[in-house]
Amino acid sequence: MGDEVDGHRVDRSRSSLLTRRLTMLTGALVLATAGTAYADDDPDVDAGKCHVVEFCVGVEVDNGADGSGGQAGGSQGGDSSDSDLNCGYTRIEPKPPAEQPAWKGKSPEKYDMYFMSCSDGGLDNPDGFIVVPEGQSPVPQVEPQELAQRAVDSMTLLGPDITSPRSTGKYTVGVPMWMWVNQSATTYGPNTASASAGGITVTATAKVSKIVWQMGDGASVTCNGPGTPYQASEGMAQSPTCGHVYSKTSAGAQNGKFPVIATSTWTIDWQGGGAAGQLTEVRQTNVQVAIGEVQVVR
Repeated sequence: MGDEVDGHRVDRSRSSLLTRRLTMLTGALVLATAGTAYADDDPDVDAGKCHVVEFCVGVEVDNGADGSGGQAGGSQGGDSSDSDLNCGYTRIEPKPPAEQPAWKGKSPEKYDMYFMSCSDGGLDNPDGFIVVPEGQSPVPQVEPQELAQRAVDSMTLLGPDITSPRSTGKYTVGVPMWMWVNQSATTYGPNTASASAGGITVTATAKVSKIVWQMGDGASVTCNGPGTPYQASEGMAQSPTCGHVYSKTSAGAQNGKFPVIATSTWTIDWQGGGAAGQLTEVRQTNVQVAIGEVQVVR
C-alpha cells in the first residue's frame, strides 16, 4: 500500500528505484527549493524527504506506443535488434528543475525526461535517465562506437589461415622460407557488417593491416600483406614480401620443432550516426615447424 502525502497516494515500490537512481546519478535534489515549497506545509516531514516524495508522486508509466516496452538494439552481421535486452521507460512528471544535471543542459520547456530501466534476464540491468524532445518517443541511447563494436563482434574475426610454413613440411637451415596466408573474409578481410539501435546504423569494415610472425628461434618478421606463394621456378630466392631464413635447426626445441606464432592486426574503419572512427582487433594462429640440416651423402 502507498502512503498519502499532500493529498496524493504514493506507490513506494514503483518509485523507490527511480528515487534512488536519481539521487545516485545527479546528487542531492535542490533541497532549498523543497524547503520553500513544502516544509512549511508539513512541519513533520523534513525538506529533503518531502521534495523527493513530491518529485515521485506524479510519475506515470506511459503504456502507449511511445516506447514504454522498447528494446535496445544489437547486431548479428547486419541490421537487427538485440531481443535479449528489454527496456522500459517512465516519464518524469512533474519535470525536475532546469538546474538538475540529468537534463544535460537541455531545456525542460522543450524536452521530456524519462527513467530507463533495462534487463537482459540476468545480472546486466542497466538503468539511467534520458532526455528527448517533447512529444517524441524515448529511444535507446547508444553511442556509435558501441554499435561499431557490436558490428565487429558479429564478424567472427579469426587468426591467420597459414598456408606456409606447414606443420607437416620439411624445412632446411639456410634455405629461404616463404610465408603466406589464405585470404578470406574471416581470416584476412575485407569483412563488413552493420549494427543498429535507436534509429542509428553504424557500418564497420575490417581488414588485416599486418601480420607479425614469431619464428620460434628468437626472430620476429613483420609482413604488411598476406605474403607471396612460393613457385618452384623461384629456386633458392627469398620471398619478396614475407620470408625468413633459419640459421639453426629445431633439434633443441621442445618436440624438435620451433613454435611459430602468426599474429594478425585487424584495422576496422566505421561510420554512422554522424560519427566515424577506427577500431583494432588482434588474433593469433600457431604452427609447429621442424628445421633440419642438409644431409651430405659421400
